[in-house]
Amino acid sequence: MQFKGRTVIAFVLLGMFASSILTLTFTGRNLLPLGSKSVGASATAGSSGLSSQDVGKIAKTYQLIENKYLNKVDHDKIMNGAINGMLESLEDPYTVYMDSNEAKQFSESINSSFEGIGAEVTSEDGKIKVVSPIKGSPAEKAGIMANDVIVSVNGEKLDGLTVNQAVVKIRGQKGTQAKLEILRQGSTEPVQVIVVRDEIDIETVFGEMLEGGIGKIEIRQFSANTAEHFQEELKKLETQGMKGLVIDVRNDPGGLLNVVIDIVEPFVPKGKPIVQIENREGKREATTSKDGSKKYPVVVLTNKGSASASEILAGAFKEAVGSKTVGETTFGKGTVQETYVKEMGDGSNIKMTVYKWLTPDGNWIHKKGIEPDIAVEQPAFFKASILSKKDTLKPDSNSDDVKNLQLMLTGVGYEPGRTDGYYSSKTADAVKAFQKSSSLPVTGNVDTATAKKLESAVLEAVKLPKNDNQLKAAVKELQTQLSK
Repeated sequence: MQFKGRTVIAFVLLGMFASSILTLTFTGRNLLPLGSKSVGASATAGSSGLSSQDVGKIAKTYQLIENKYLNKVDHDKIMNGAINGMLESLEDPYTVYMDSNEAKQFSESINSSFEGIGAEVTSEDGKIKVVSPIKGSPAEKAGIMANDVIVSVNGEKLDGLTVNQAVVKIRGQKGTQAKLEILRQGSTEPVQVIVVRDEIDIETVFGEMLEGGIGKIEIRQFSANTAEHFQEELKKLETQGMKGLVIDVRNDPGGLLNVVIDIVEPFVPKGKPIVQIENREGKREATTSKDGSKKYPVVVLTNKGSASASEILAGAFKEAVGSKTVGETTFGKGTVQETYVKEMGDGSNIKMTVYKWLTPDGNWIHKKGIEPDIAVEQPAFFKASILSKKDTLKPDSNSDDVKNLQLMLTGVGYEPGRTDGYYSSKTADAVKAFQKSSSLPVTGNVDTATAKKLESAVLEAVKLPKNDNQLKAAVKELQTQLSK
């Protein structure tokens, strides 16, 4: 997977918002003062501040554009372009400028709820790609999946936009429609998906007891109250006699670093590092565990949508605790950004990379991710594309749509005979069987009504534990450990 030109921002980015914030924020830990300076500090001898000649060149350039350029120009557009140009020269996709409108969207996304489609997106080589939909969100219900490329929103193309600019277009008021053109891996033509925006309320922790005394806690975001809620769910499971624990951070884009430290610390032996931070001079400082009271086995579930704080959790359990990770290689986000709001003074802000974070053993997973100890892929139908619904699918046709139809039929328990994209008579029989069980006209052809019904059935099948190969593998690993 190529990461060139990639930028990431969560629709639900969570942080502590003051004059400036860290995307991964430490609280009550002596880690941040690694020789960092205030933005407003005066330049010391030998530092490279702006000279009077530099300032003059910038002013002269603006004056020439304003007075000589063929067309009239917008002052704010030119100024924003100048700032963007400086930041882009750093060639760091995580260092970005937000104008006042984009900054407002960013600020709103820090709250525990917001209005939109409910998905995290990234910019990769100029294209807006979904990292993960939020569970239970309109995006997930509409069939949006990780790695889908959003080509356009309500007819407006997104190619070439920054992530912040794209987010402004994708988000909107509850009840309004976002008509998205989606291109999925393996498909050559985009399909239209209509998502009705809603209020996205972020519930971050979900616990349940599985068979054999194995507990499972799913963490969807690392927000301000996540550690507290995690401890509550953990205590419930322990009271029920839990023997081993699965922590599920699949499709978790991250959040607050102090929160993930609080979650992990009880499992890490006292004195061992949980995470390390490195500044521009290469100076490192580690956060070490002061607890380590939890002794039962833990397995961590990860996938390509596990990013940032999720990777810190996975890395800590893997290296400091010795736990197994199961699933897929994680996203690969190993930097910390600080956001400067007050310093800009006009409602805009700059989100700038200021630190690296490293695993307990000092590994930097940036652009590489954390490989699972036990690699497990989900069933093929998990990656089936949304059907285009441009034409009714009929026997003897051959297309990507038919291939995805066959994957979907297999996923919901109907045997299409083949999965190569040719609409055979056996595929038609499978369609008829599905139509009959769904109280649809039994034609053997896939019209819009059949396509939508089938897509809904697939979404439900994806949620069933019996189809979750990764969870089953995690449970099996714990059972093996407990039997020793």
